[in-house]
Amino acid sequence: MPIFKRVQCPHCSSSKDLRNGDDKIKKDVCASCGNGYSISDKNSSYYVDYRYGGERFRESVGKSRALAETILSKIQVEIAEGKHLDVKKKKKISFSLFADEYLELYAKTNNIAWKRSIVPNLNPLKRFFTDKLLTEITPHLIEQFKVERVKQVSPAATNRALTLLKSIFNRAIEWEKFDGHNPVTKVKFLREDNHKLRYLEKEEIKRLIDGCDKVIRPLIVVAINTGMRRGELFNLKWQDIDFNKGIIHLLRTKNGERRELPMNEAVKTAIIEAKKQSTSEFVFSTLRGNAFTVIKRPFARSLKSAGVTNFRFHDLRHTFASQLAMASVDLNTIRELLGHKSLKMTLRYAHLSSNHKNQAVDLLNECIQGENSTLAVKI
Repeated sequence: MPIFKRVQCPHCSSSKDLRNGDDKIKKDVCASCGNGYSISDKNSSYYVDYRYGGERFRESVGKSRALAETILSKIQVEIAEGKHLDVKKKKKISFSLFADEYLELYAKTNNIAWKRSIVPNLNPLKRFFTDKLLTEITPHLIEQFKVERVKQVSPAATNRALTLLKSIFNRAIEWEKFDGHNPVTKVKFLREDNHKLRYLEKEEIKRLIDGCDKVIRPLIVVAINTGMRRGELFNLKWQDIDFNKGIIHLLRTKNGERRELPMNEAVKTAIIEAKKQSTSEFVFSTLRGNAFTVIKRPFARSLKSAGVTNFRFHDLRHTFASQLAMASVDLNTIRELLGHKSLKMTLRYAHLSSNHKNQAVDLLNECIQGENSTLAVKI
């Protein structure tokens, strides 16, 4: 029944167990990200590791090794006296340990973009609830997290962290690691302002494509004309392209469901252009034939050349959806193209320009007059 220290890398939040005297070291190098870091009370805790009744238990016991030894001795006595189950009716599972288990067993398998969507939200949760057991996390404590988090990020980003926490507790309940109701269900999410979505107007689209870096130009054209997510674009392979039917097959998406996207002429031309400079299995790749992992610099150069400001790569997806909405494409069709499970997610793209609204009411007037010219309004 050993005692060990678990340390968390401050750069990527991956965890490492320090055993067999390693808990005395002061510095280490992270095996996941390769960065060096110092080991202190802020990023480490002691654990006891033991088996009882054919089951393994690992429990966080704080920053003190002396306290860990005391707790371990107490557990040994309880086991010897046959009283351990009486004292330990509920499993004492630390949030940090279960968060790591959630990441390995659920997030990495079910979310293709887990590095970008899960990890950035998981890290602040682990920092805030670092020494808490699952049973100690209450709605009141979650409200405290919400207050602290919204001071650092937007309400939308705070809500994403709460959504992740809710999912973690749902898995804990399903895996019989936690008894009771999900505490996040009693926490009210923050109101989000969805009217600040940034999308490109038609003239801006033309400027961006014309001024785009050659190495990413085909990718940008396809992004604007399909609404594909960055991860879907980066992982797209030639075997996923069906020129005969004019379809792109997305086998791995964010929500785990396959979807098919029709190719217009701009997409076909862009993919043919990409093929000319490709030496890789990936449709969009670096000059060395590797799949893109980041295009921050060429994208920034392209935006600067086009004179486009306050714009992120993901806003290309907003542009695709918004332009379709302004072209009077129904929201359910847009939902299917984007791969949203519910229409609620698609409604944010219905925030359109006043010009389009004017065209809509003018169209109604034309329809009325076309049906019966005597109904035309006279002023």
